[in-house]
Amino acid sequence: MQIAGYIPYRRLKLRSVVAFSVAIIVAIVFLKLVVEFWCSEKSSEEFSELTESEVAGLSERERKFWLQLKRIHGEKIKLERDLAKAQLSAAEAQQKTSHEPLVESRDTVGGDDDGGKCQRHSLSRCEVIHVAIVCSGFGASRDVVTLIKSIMFYTHNPIHFHFISDHGAKVVLETLFHTWSLPEVDVSYYGAEDLKSKVEWIPNKHYSQHFGMMKLLLPSVLPKTLEKVIVLDIDLTFATDIAELWLVFRKLMKAGKCVGLVENQSDWYLGNIWKNHRPWPAVGRGFNTGVMLLRLDELRKLSWMQLWKLTAEKYLLSYASVALADQDIINAVLKDRPDMHMTLPCTWNLQLSEHTLSEACYSKVSELKIIHWNSPKKLAVKASNVEFFRNLYTTFLEYDGNLLRHRLPSGCANLASTAASDNAPEFDETDKCLDFRQARAMVYRTHLYYMNYEWVTPEKNDVALVAQLSMDRLQVLEALCDHWKGPMSLALFLSDSEAQQFLKYARESETISSRRNIGFHIVFKSGGYYPVNYLRNTALNQVRQPYSFLTDIDFLPMFEMHSYIQSALGKMDSLKPQSALVVPAFETLLYRMPFPKSKASLIQMLDDSKIYTFRFHVWPRGHAPTDYMKWRTSTAPYKVKWAADFEPYVVVPTNVTRYDLRFVGFGWNKVSHIMELDAQRYDFYVLPNAFIIHMPHAPSFDIAKFRSSKHYRECLKMLKHEFVEDLVKKYGFQAMKYKSLD
Repeated sequence: MQIAGYIPYRRLKLRSVVAFSVAIIVAIVFLKLVVEFWCSEKSSEEFSELTESEVAGLSERERKFWLQLKRIHGEKIKLERDLAKAQLSAAEAQQKTSHEPLVESRDTVGGDDDGGKCQRHSLSRCEVIHVAIVCSGFGASRDVVTLIKSIMFYTHNPIHFHFISDHGAKVVLETLFHTWSLPEVDVSYYGAEDLKSKVEWIPNKHYSQHFGMMKLLLPSVLPKTLEKVIVLDIDLTFATDIAELWLVFRKLMKAGKCVGLVENQSDWYLGNIWKNHRPWPAVGRGFNTGVMLLRLDELRKLSWMQLWKLTAEKYLLSYASVALADQDIINAVLKDRPDMHMTLPCTWNLQLSEHTLSEACYSKVSELKIIHWNSPKKLAVKASNVEFFRNLYTTFLEYDGNLLRHRLPSGCANLASTAASDNAPEFDETDKCLDFRQARAMVYRTHLYYMNYEWVTPEKNDVALVAQLSMDRLQVLEALCDHWKGPMSLALFLSDSEAQQFLKYARESETISSRRNIGFHIVFKSGGYYPVNYLRNTALNQVRQPYSFLTDIDFLPMFEMHSYIQSALGKMDSLKPQSALVVPAFETLLYRMPFPKSKASLIQMLDDSKIYTFRFHVWPRGHAPTDYMKWRTSTAPYKVKWAADFEPYVVVPTNVTRYDLRFVGFGWNKVSHIMELDAQRYDFYVLPNAFIIHMPHAPSFDIAKFRSSKHYRECLKMLKHEFVEDLVKKYGFQAMKYKSLD
């Protein structure tokens, strides 16, 4: 029985919760309105300074909102003044110990008084931001990706990257940007080899060698129509929108300056790092050239090329060489011509090295804009709060770069693009095998030569091992390196995070890290299928040797097989170009066994049932044409005929036709390739003294999908039929025999 006027406890509690929730929602909405209004085209300052007539025209609700916003704006102004006083006090305290200003100068620009994050609204959404970077070598091309990720994560504006790069870095970056498909990104390249002679006359002790001098050439190298550019080192991490830095050009132009940079945050140019330290001349602490704003048009008017050359020649008479590459020369120029530069706030280039005073630069985390790992030790540097900065860097290092591909259309006209997916095919949404069609057309972000690689001129009969793998097969690499001493081209299907695990594993392995003839090519994970033939083609496309050994990562070749194949090719010069050398394949079910060192020992293990012919118990048709009985006694290569489902591992000319991309995951990915070689009238010869052994491993996820999914098997059957039809169209009568097998 309920007493009149009595409200049950549960209902009262429910009403309290509802009332509290409503209050929270109202507060959030109000704060959202304040923030949106604050960052709108009509600033909070403008709104708080409405005239009396304008205030009189407001509704009661708008007037209350105006009064509240005016109060908040006043508190914001007071807070900014308090922070400015605190920063000034910190700077003065620092000045007493260093005798030179660390952060501020009368020419300092681009601080928080520019409007913070709201200032990006004053930059046209379609204005292209130009960025120049010097990138040389495979290691640098790997490091620059983290910088690009951090830039693209924050920005909404189109970006045009200008790379001064050597041949190796250009190969990597061209493929990376083409397959990355970043929207509203354009890229230009300028050959470092062509520019080397212009700077190599300068003695340079810096580890960057002559590449460290290339930034001096930017006004003459970049297009004459380009008026300004942001210059960046590769060891930077952005923590804000690069558009904010681009906006600083306005103050640079207003002040009539042509160079904007951040003061050096160490005592290097003060000359007190160590005894008898004699740095190049500089203004006060000098400037760090890791982040620079260059007004190219004004520098050209000043005859920049002649200016820096004369300065370098003058001071080289006294200093003999530069220690910090271009930075020494630029500082010497600015010392002689102090009217050229403007000092940027230190947060635009927070320098993390063991001799910097970077901690005095920032008072709160939200002020950080660019972190510069300018120590030779990079992430291993010992500095204040380095763990925080390291975590920020690692976040972008392992960030899925595929997420940066997606951005809403800007509506900006005439924007160039490097995207490989610009002409993506249209699909029938009712196709029951739509996922397979889309997988075939997918362009995977690809980073070639992820580790150092030495370009060498290949020998006449040289052969490279070509294979692909995923993260769960990394443990095979060391054994493979022991068995195959020749060049290899390996494509790895990894996520961004897994790529870092692979890099750590490879660096810590003496066997792998000592090799300079293995091209490791990262194809970043995307989609729902394992793109086995895309991976094979990626690895095959990077082979520079005349021949390629097409194998799978689970096979270990016999010892000294590389030299054996080279010798065999030398003895088979009379073969026609369309010839494939078959390497007999075997398998073992033993995870640990002594590897046979000769054909005789392998035959003995075959007789002892420690080794078997490959897939004899589940798929004998795949290798039956190899004729293992004949191989046991053969001493010379022998010719075999193609048969249905034949899928041997072969040595072929590197210009061989590529694998068909419609086959993803498990099934027919190798069979289709060998079938097309037969359609091209290839001859197949079995090598008498060569062999590979498949090592045991757990079944792949794609095999499990094939076995468990009727849909998978039906689509694979359809793809096989379409492939055969395409062969008939392409090769005519020669391919008609395959129709009876379909």
